[in-house]
Amino acid sequence: MVVGMMLLDPVWDAVLGRADLSAAAHPDLGALITAADMTVAMTIWMLYRGHGRSSVAKMAAATAIPYLLLTVPFRLGFLSGEQLMMGGHVLMLSAMVAVMLAHRTEYSHPVGGAHTAHPLIGVLGRRWPSWIALALVADNWQHPSVTSAWALLILPAGYLLLGGIRGRLRDRRMLVLQLGGLALYVALILLALNAGPALAAWLVVGGWGIHALWDAAHHRANAVVPRAYAEWCCVLDSVIALTGVLFLVTTQ
Repeated sequence: MVVGMMLLDPVWDAVLGRADLSAAAHPDLGALITAADMTVAMTIWMLYRGHGRSSVAKMAAATAIPYLLLTVPFRLGFLSGEQLMMGGHVLMLSAMVAVMLAHRTEYSHPVGGAHTAHPLIGVLGRRWPSWIALALVADNWQHPSVTSAWALLILPAGYLLLGGIRGRLRDRRMLVLQLGGLALYVALILLALNAGPALAAWLVVGGWGIHALWDAAHHRANAVVPRAYAEWCCVLDSVIALTGVLFLVTTQ
């Protein structure tokens, strides 16, 4: 549901901007948009997990109806915009818990699974690491920038940490490969720190782009890290690199 809000909010902002509307200026509209964002994402995930349409409809109602009900006292002046949003969240969570308790067997045991869902739902559901990554960097498109050179250390460190935990670095060749990647990024960071501002920025952006290719190779080989992590990291790195390029092209 959080992913749904983060991914769909920019779309609504663009649509409302064309209509000269603003969710900030119309809290009731903003509350309904929030409910819609959460409902769309929740519906896709529930169908992917194998829940039936009836269960999805009940949970969607538990998500949306509280906001609809509270728009009435808001319009009458009994609630502020903040109270509308907070009250909607409280009632929504209470309603969702009530639905789950009423159908506790379904929500406490495995259901049908992704194979029972529509093929499109299956495709969307299987790409959950990508959706999470896109949600995390959704703001980059509106406020692009270049990260600190030191942030590049996170990239090889993640593979070494997860690879060590999973026991995938016992292969000496794989360990040497990952340590070589770490050495490469340390060298890239030192080069960026001693270069001029323009060149340093391009080196940092290039570092994110190179690591996206590294992620793609590990995802394909299903090596070192879980494939979900490699997919998530590939999308994240790609967006940071691309928005970094856009920032540099438009500001230099």
